[in-house]
Amino acid sequence: MTLKEHFSKNVVLAYPVVIGQLGHIMVSVADTMMVGRVGVIPLAAATFAGTFYHVLMLFGIGVSYAVTPLVAATKVGDQPRLMKYLQSGMVLNILLSVLMMAVGLLVSPFLQYFGQEEAVATAARPYLIIMCASMMPLMIFQTYRQFAEGLSDTFNPMVVSIFANLLNVGLNYVMIYGALGFPAMGLLGAGYATLVSRVIMAVLMWWMIRPRMKGFEWTFDWALAKRMLKIGVPSGMQYVFEVGAFATASIMVGWISAEALAAHQIALNLSAITYMCATGIAAAATIRIGNQMGLKDLKNLRIAGYTSFTLVAMFMSVSALMFILFRGELTGLYVKDAHVQSIAASLMIIAAAFQVSDGVQAVGLGILRGLTDVKVPTLVTFVSYWLLAIPGGYLLGFTFDLGIHGVWYALSGGLTLAGVLHILRFRRLTKKIKF
Repeated sequence: MTLKEHFSKNVVLAYPVVIGQLGHIMVSVADTMMVGRVGVIPLAAATFAGTFYHVLMLFGIGVSYAVTPLVAATKVGDQPRLMKYLQSGMVLNILLSVLMMAVGLLVSPFLQYFGQEEAVATAARPYLIIMCASMMPLMIFQTYRQFAEGLSDTFNPMVVSIFANLLNVGLNYVMIYGALGFPAMGLLGAGYATLVSRVIMAVLMWWMIRPRMKGFEWTFDWALAKRMLKIGVPSGMQYVFEVGAFATASIMVGWISAEALAAHQIALNLSAITYMCATGIAAAATIRIGNQMGLKDLKNLRIAGYTSFTLVAMFMSVSALMFILFRGELTGLYVKDAHVQSIAASLMIIAAAFQVSDGVQAVGLGILRGLTDVKVPTLVTFVSYWLLAIPGGYLLGFTFDLGIHGVWYALSGGLTLAGVLHILRFRRLTKKIKF
């Protein structure tokens, strides 16, 4: 394959996944924008609850990613093995969703002990409970989605995500502000809208996959499940370490003020949009690398990896420019408070600086996952975020009195270190592979 063909295949595989990933994050973006119009306290409460919920959610999504490389490396036509991956993955992910829901419910009564303003903790508690209830339908959707993407079907999950996202926005309008006879529920309305839209996502994705399941009884293969866990749990922990670092940063920012926390959420929300686009490219890279592993084609495996790094760097460079040029307009979409807007706009400059690093580290994880290399990348994320970014954020933010900006400088450093180490890891592994 030529370089042009590699880039073309990357884009064809990636763009539906990018749109699908945006479906996940746009639920949060829509909630943030629409809740921000209600007030600063509800917006800060959504941010605070999200520090717990998003860690759990992304751990689950990371575990579900184990299905994709295994399916991608399976010979075409081996339907019994494909069904075993799907069925075993579904059982594991449903059990995981129950565990994640339980953790969220156990945390919810203790939110007032995390140093936030009392009004913020009080408003966050019921919202967190509702969001935890959406875990199971989300994980059911994810199982079907990762199975489809492993078969290089990235289009159908994209369609479902777009539909569910549009539905969520409509339900937000009805439930947050009160319309069509519904009471205005504010922040809780956003939670209920997310729950309903995710149930529908799961049902639609099941309907699309259902024809492939005809003629196969449900079975659970523990050997396959253990193999999935060996890939999925480290993948999930990679997200926990990264997103957990940002969640911890949110808690630290909450020590400053509710206004700072609201501004942090706005900048983080906008950064999350481009990050999820990068994870879409990463998912396509996992598929490409998994396919080349199955074909035992080392040359094209390397090219697929490096063109994926290049593609995400190009995309994130454009995103960085947009953040700088339109920071005022973007932050103004979320909240009317001038002070919050000002803080958020200043954070967008820092966010622009780490866009390429964020994209490269995300795609690096996807590429290495395609090689079923998950343990070392997990260690890299731990060191980058928990030994560098979080201690550095506290040091710069509070010891050196740089406040919220110091916290963000440290996060930028952690992302950059992770990106560089993932590239070096891919280079080293591909020199060792012998087919």
